[in-house]
Amino acid sequence: MNAIRLTTTAIIVTILLCLSANISGQNLPQGQTFTNPLLAAGADPWVVFKDGYYYYTNTTGRDLTLWRTKDFTDLAQSEKKIVWTPPASGPNSKDIWAPELHSLNGKWYLYYTATDKAKPGDHNRYVFVLENVSTNPLLGNWIDKGRINTTYTGLDGSVFEHKGKHYFLYSGYVGPQSNLFIAEMVNPWTISTKQVEIARPTLPWEKYDGREICEGPEILKGKRGQLFIVYSASACWDDNYSLGMLTASETSDLLDPASWTKSSQPVFAKSTTNNVFGPGHNCFTKSPDGKEDWIVYHAKTEANKACKDRSPRAQRFTWKPDGSPDFGIPIAAGNPEPKPSSVNK
Repeated sequence: MNAIRLTTTAIIVTILLCLSANISGQNLPQGQTFTNPLLAAGADPWVVFKDGYYYYTNTTGRDLTLWRTKDFTDLAQSEKKIVWTPPASGPNSKDIWAPELHSLNGKWYLYYTATDKAKPGDHNRYVFVLENVSTNPLLGNWIDKGRINTTYTGLDGSVFEHKGKHYFLYSGYVGPQSNLFIAEMVNPWTISTKQVEIARPTLPWEKYDGREICEGPEILKGKRGQLFIVYSASACWDDNYSLGMLTASETSDLLDPASWTKSSQPVFAKSTTNNVFGPGHNCFTKSPDGKEDWIVYHAKTEANKACKDRSPRAQRFTWKPDGSPDFGIPIAAGNPEPKPSSVNK
């Protein structure tokens, strides 16, 4: 009887190991898996899905480049085009950072951070926006709509819609800190003068290396009536750069700071076991069939204490029973992982 039980146990263990291997992508056929990183380099990744295509962009520092693909895990083989280069001088002539592409009111808008080549630095850093009426944002002309009228200098502008209203998020420089602000939008290039601070760095993991930073705010709509703003904490050059999260009820006043509750610990952080350091500045997307949720973020494979060698990565995430996201831990570079569902169908 004991031998039979041991044999049965061994069979069950073997089955579970095989299932685990398939889930991780180890035994899937070639072409049905991908590996991180998605590109050799690229900080501040952004992905948006529209009309059967994913559009991707990241910080190049020198221009705005778009990728167009049906599979965001195969960026290296995607159509790619530089769609805008900065002017030789002026307020948006240097350090072109953190681009985001949004489809609003039937047009495309590219939000990006920049500073003035003649007077560079945080004291002249703002968010700017371009407009394009073409159906395909890799085509057509991008029209400069100017600087977003933020109260503070800052960076990392993002847009989201909720209950028929559009909101703008950004990280504003307030003294030694980078704080998170929200405002309603008047139109895609103008925000209300009521710009409310909803978070500032108060916790130790938001203050590594002596810099007090909350930046890169991104909206995520939950499964049980919540809204989440996932943001990056601490200096980008610190290997402990990580993601924090604010939570609000979808029925609350989003412009009331009291509506937002901050996580006490990072919700996505480095993994020394997997050699993933400084994961942050993320976005969210879904698989082509809409059944899976994915986080796209940048990270480093080396603890180099530098704001460089960051590359874009992606992984599927799930949801906890309370409706909050469960991002797990960053997966190791080079590990085969299943592609998003329906990509190969």
